[in-house]
Amino acid sequence: MAKQIIGVLGGMGPQATCDLFQKLINATPARTDQEHLHIIIDNNPAIPDRSAYILGSGPDPTPALVESACRLARAGCDFLVIPCNTAHCFIRAVEEAAGIPVLNMVEITAEEARRRLKPGEAVGLLATTGTVKSGLYHEALARQGLSLITPSEADQKVLMELIYGPQGIKAGFTGKDLRAQFWLLAERLVSRGARLVIAGCTEIPLVLEDGDISVPVLDSTDLLAKAAVERALSGAAACASR
Repeated sequence: MAKQIIGVLGGMGPQATCDLFQKLINATPARTDQEHLHIIIDNNPAIPDRSAYILGSGPDPTPALVESACRLARAGCDFLVIPCNTAHCFIRAVEEAAGIPVLNMVEITAEEARRRLKPGEAVGLLATTGTVKSGLYHEALARQGLSLITPSEADQKVLMELIYGPQGIKAGFTGKDLRAQFWLLAERLVSRGARLVIAGCTEIPLVLEDGDISVPVLDSTDLLAKAAVERALSGAAACASR
């Protein structure tokens, strides 16, 4: 079966898009250039902030998301991936407009958590306030028989500053001090019973990796990349948007 073309609906943010591209390359069992996959990236950082809209303080990103998705569909992509957890709040509109499947990062990550844990065990989530408020991971993990622990209100404010602040990841900072603060937030979730922690914002894997803390860290970007490569190589339906 012919390899499928992967469309990356990116720009949210550019570093997260670059990280996904590298992980797609890493996940591909290729020995030559020609054995790698055809990947088309639409990196549009002008897409309005997803969390801001969900929290009622910004414009609707749906039109821009749909525009990018349709552009990728017209370019010949067989399916799409979106390296932004919060953008999955808008996945149905994107999929319907583009007319091609969108792999669901949140569902893929929840399914991996279920494979790692026993029923009823708790998962910690580090994500934007928009993702937390949307209930995306609450619902996906509940379908897998798992519970969710999110940061305290105070810790969530710190987390948002670490992502969006002038010294945060989106501003290009990934140094030792920033990493230490993410490790501390993650360990606080562990102290409350989390058996693993999801890096549920696609910038977080830039500063928090599996092995950094006392429980496993699930990198939602890496899991999405592996699922996309599997689908592109096999052509089989895998983890499409529900």
